[in-house]
Amino acid sequence: MADARDATGATSPTGVTSVTEATGETWSGQWVADRLGVALHGGPELRELLGLALRRNPKRAHLLVSKVLGKHVPQHPDTVYGAGYDLGRRVRALLGEEAAARAVVLGYAETATGLGHSVADGLGPATYLHSTRRPVDRVRPVGGFEEEHSHATSHLLLPEDPGLLAQDGPLVLVDDEFSTGTTVLNTIAALHAHHPREHYVVVALVDMRTAEHHERLHRFAAELGARVDLVALATGTVALPADVLEQGQRLVAEHEPAPTAPDATSAPRRGGRPSPVRVELGWPQGLPDGGRHGFTPAHRTRLEAALPGMAARIADALATGPAAAPRRVLVLGFEELMYAPLRLAQALDRATGAEVRYSTTTRSPVLAVDDPGYAIRTRLAFPAHDAPADGPGERYTYNVAPGTDPARRFDAVVAVVDSAADTPELHAPDGLLARLAAHTDRVLLAVIPSYVPGTAAADAASGTHPVTDRQAPPMAEPLRGPEFSSYAPEEVGWLLQDFSAVTLEAPTEEREEAIQHGGAHYAESLPVEYQPSEEYQALFRAALDASASRIARAVGTVTETVLAERSPRPVLVSLARAGTPVGVLMRRWARYAHGLDLPHYAISIVRGRGIDGAALRWLADRHDPADVVFVDGWTGKGAITRELAEAVREHPGFDPRIAVLADPGRCVDTYGTRDDFLVPSACLNSTVSGLISRTVLRADLVRPGQFHGAKFYRELAGADVSAHFLDTVSARFAEVAAEVAEDLKEADAADRTPTWEGWAAVERISEEYGIHDVNLVKPGVGETTRVLLRRVPWKILAARGAGADLDHIRLLAQQRGVPVEEVEGLPYSCVGLIHPRYTRGATGADGRTAAQPPGADPASGTTTEETAGNGGEAGNR
Repeated sequence: MADARDATGATSPTGVTSVTEATGETWSGQWVADRLGVALHGGPELRELLGLALRRNPKRAHLLVSKVLGKHVPQHPDTVYGAGYDLGRRVRALLGEEAAARAVVLGYAETATGLGHSVADGLGPATYLHSTRRPVDRVRPVGGFEEEHSHATSHLLLPEDPGLLAQDGPLVLVDDEFSTGTTVLNTIAALHAHHPREHYVVVALVDMRTAEHHERLHRFAAELGARVDLVALATGTVALPADVLEQGQRLVAEHEPAPTAPDATSAPRRGGRPSPVRVELGWPQGLPDGGRHGFTPAHRTRLEAALPGMAARIADALATGPAAAPRRVLVLGFEELMYAPLRLAQALDRATGAEVRYSTTTRSPVLAVDDPGYAIRTRLAFPAHDAPADGPGERYTYNVAPGTDPARRFDAVVAVVDSAADTPELHAPDGLLARLAAHTDRVLLAVIPSYVPGTAAADAASGTHPVTDRQAPPMAEPLRGPEFSSYAPEEVGWLLQDFSAVTLEAPTEEREEAIQHGGAHYAESLPVEYQPSEEYQALFRAALDASASRIARAVGTVTETVLAERSPRPVLVSLARAGTPVGVLMRRWARYAHGLDLPHYAISIVRGRGIDGAALRWLADRHDPADVVFVDGWTGKGAITRELAEAVREHPGFDPRIAVLADPGRCVDTYGTRDDFLVPSACLNSTVSGLISRTVLRADLVRPGQFHGAKFYRELAGADVSAHFLDTVSARFAEVAAEVAEDLKEADAADRTPTWEGWAAVERISEEYGIHDVNLVKPGVGETTRVLLRRVPWKILAARGAGADLDHIRLLAQQRGVPVEEVEGLPYSCVGLIHPRYTRGATGADGRTAAQPPGADPASGTTTEETAGNGGEAGNR
């Protein structure tokens, strides 16, 4: 028999003790009640749960402002989560254990996405889905509905499992308030027409229906032939005057401030406001960011396990810097992204001694009145930064600015968004981060990967193999340490696939022969990486000690040039992997010298095959391509410079010019120096590059639309000097600052036009020495060092009179039995040559085969050295 029942609570919900206002304190709905004649009828718990405000909406005049929802009013995260969780426990008691185990929970966007998720946790936990206003590529809606009174009416249902809503268990629908019931009943009717079920439960924080609406629910259930229950924390009604809409619009017009151009109170001042600091959460790969496509109990288990570590990273970032540890911290979620920020806020509250509060941004346009008797005291408006969802427009965050009450000020704000919303608009001068910075001492940004069903990350989480099972699009988010690379997660994001579990290595001599004879491309395999010997490590340490200040000076010069000439807030994109340490150092200089927190990514470029197009598309989706600055370590003959210029022609908006630490080849106009000296990172492979291999591009591993790949050599952690290299150079920043300033003055007066002098020299050498292949001529100290360490060298050309900069070259050449020939007119300090007629087993003067590096035993052929090529360019800078 069809039935409709109410199961409302009559007392304050579990966890809402902090909401009750002290005796004599003004109720936060009094201002509206006095001026508009709106009245709440019900128990005292209504005023504990609700305040009142005026909408800037022609369809409705008033807004019931929940104090426990975490949307408009910053609240303790346990209070917000506890309200939803308690409702879930009530639903579980109503359904019974067996039915609760089969229930699916559906929350409403945007307001109830976090509430519905908390209800699902309390219910079982149960599988959860929320409606969304964001269309998602490759995900077909299984339904949708309209919300008549809302300012943004269209809802989509986008479950990853199309059969989720077709199950026969109870369906639990969650909204923040149940006023007329129209939206919920329309949803039930639409779903029931396709997949009838016996039981529906409607859940809300407050049930504010009139007697007429109560009767409507009973009639609806009878017509439907199903049971419909309602569970709420509190019940009551709202009394409205007949002309409430007209009066409300009049009040809004009277109190809405006139629009003004951005001024010192709303736009950031240079040096006067905190620059946002990006915090890398270490979000588990493949874990959904919320319930947009479904969130299962297994997902919840993964999230629970990861929360303490993510909160610790936020806590560490809050404790770092010149400002005192914050006393009041707001974790600010983003529109539909409510649950993950809420749980992070809970975990942060446990990890720190700060007073933590939680709220989110919203699309709802509401009047702000700085009065204790009004629920929305202050409003910050900013451009939408989630373009796929309803396009441009204003968005808001309420009660974050302190207004006239300094006790309400937050010392720090942690803004949490998903990666689809990490757009240029978010970082714009009038964007959310800038608005927040005007009202707090510290702004942190934490970005959660936007989960999209069918991506490589989703496949990894589900156990589907992205290569063999489907043609998957690129991963939603870059890989970061410590899960991928030994770099700190904020230092660099790798736009790569993780091939650590794939066997790709082959002996150096076999690879050399195959590459030269056309049997394979160098990017299709990897040389074997060995633990560096003490001899190698000593060479690195000596080079680093001798050149750290020189490198720091070049880092400062190239970074300042980029900031002055390319973009005031560039997006650094290093060419993996040789460019990546340089990108990290440039990012550190920008923070040291200017307090800037620049995004930095590493992508793959492969000689003869171009740059990773999927990675460029990922960047273009999230950043302005005009802000992207490609970064590399040094130039040799300029092969990668030319490769990049050719590759980005298919990607409009990107500037193909590379910024490099050293430009001995005179191929670029943005550089730190044109001197040819040893950059110590050329001495080692993965152990100075975050333990990452050079990049891999192979058709059976990388399908169209996917990122290139690389491996993370965790087993070499004992020899890792990546952080040591970065820290040693960074420690010299202060001592070279004055020299950097002088370099910039000289650079302004110099003609920095590329002459390609190096390329001409390489072509000449290739012909003079009968090589006839410029790819086997490796110019410059760095490239020559890598030839001696990782390839099969033939001979070394050294500029006559070259001094101590080539001491290590002469030592390595002697160890390899490779002749060093001094020549005149060489534009580089030295050039390494690889003989085109390579024959495996050819022996050198010391009895080793040409393929054996120093430290190898000629008798056994066993080596203790690492012999892999560096970077996706295999030494062809």
